[in-house]
Amino acid sequence: MELIKIHDKTFEPYVSAEQLNQIAERMASEVYQDLQESCPVFIAVLNGSFMFAADFVRHYKGECEISFVKMASYEGTQSTGKIHQLIGLSTPVEGRDVVILEDIIDTGNTLEEIYRLFENQKVKSFRIATLFFKPDAYKKDLKIDYVGKPIPNRFIVGYGLDFDEIGRNLPQVYQLNTSLTMTNLVLFGKPGAGKGTQAAFLKDKYNLVHISTGDIFRYNIKNQTKLGKLAQSYMDKGDLVPDEVTIQMLQEEVEKNPNAEGFIFDGFPRTFAQAEALDAFLTSKGMRIHGTLALEADDEVLIKRLLERGKVSGRTDDQDEEKIRNRFTEYNEKTAPLIAFYQAQGKYHPINGIGTIEEITTRLSDTIDKLKAE
Repeated sequence: MELIKIHDKTFEPYVSAEQLNQIAERMASEVYQDLQESCPVFIAVLNGSFMFAADFVRHYKGECEISFVKMASYEGTQSTGKIHQLIGLSTPVEGRDVVILEDIIDTGNTLEEIYRLFENQKVKSFRIATLFFKPDAYKKDLKIDYVGKPIPNRFIVGYGLDFDEIGRNLPQVYQLNTSLTMTNLVLFGKPGAGKGTQAAFLKDKYNLVHISTGDIFRYNIKNQTKLGKLAQSYMDKGDLVPDEVTIQMLQEEVEKNPNAEGFIFDGFPRTFAQAEALDAFLTSKGMRIHGTLALEADDEVLIKRLLERGKVSGRTDDQDEEKIRNRFTEYNEKTAPLIAFYQAQGKYHPINGIGTIEEITTRLSDTIDKLKAE
């Protein structure tokens, strides 16, 4: 596999030049089937679509015209969400069949601006054709008529697409390669073991995204998202929230950060089924868990910590020793199968959780550094 480096990022081959040509030819044929009795105006959205537009028009069998508009919403590998129209429409389109040629549609912000530009143009018909489409990132309810290739929410470059203006001339498309640098960790530990404290340090040190199931639940329920309402409906009935709902919430969090250098999963997985589901999901994204870090400490030490924490936090479950011991029992029962699951994969790493915050951070860091070096 031929890797390339642009600026500080590494990319791997994704769609070959031959495949791109086949996609452009197929899309041109689909549009021709719909508009063969017409002389459509193709509007290419610059800069990214210039290669796709050229190949598309070359394959189009009927009469046509082509014009251009230029917009941008990217800086680096992230969409800014702000559209800047740089070159406006110059070709008269009133009464014409118009087809927009886009290189890629992700959030839909550019598409929304395109719709706005044409809403008063009195065109005969209006269609959108995009080479690439990221359904996981799409946030609008605007029609897309022709899609060349749906893709995951990963950053791509080549065939007109750039990374800070570099890479447009590449004849094929490359995707950001995160497998070389990405580190995905599961953080285990009983209540009071210091998972939240350590996750905060590790997140900053290794530039990871910290995903806490507790935080995810609170966010979704507070903001009454679709998944939040679904979870609340189970909770209102006194039922446990099904694994599928929790997993969907976690998947959304991962997909919000397509260019992350890795993730710390805190509080997930908690069951064997969740561990299997997490592995399956990450595999579908070309990712994997690199290691599980289990903060281990004597129960009596943790009970003392929690009782002291309860005096400050006011949490009732941190003020009752019997409740704390029940939480430990539940943790042991649920975690034991997970320990075996990750031990079988060679990914389970027990960490001494007794000592100062700095000492524990050092132990965790030493283990992570070894994992990254493998």
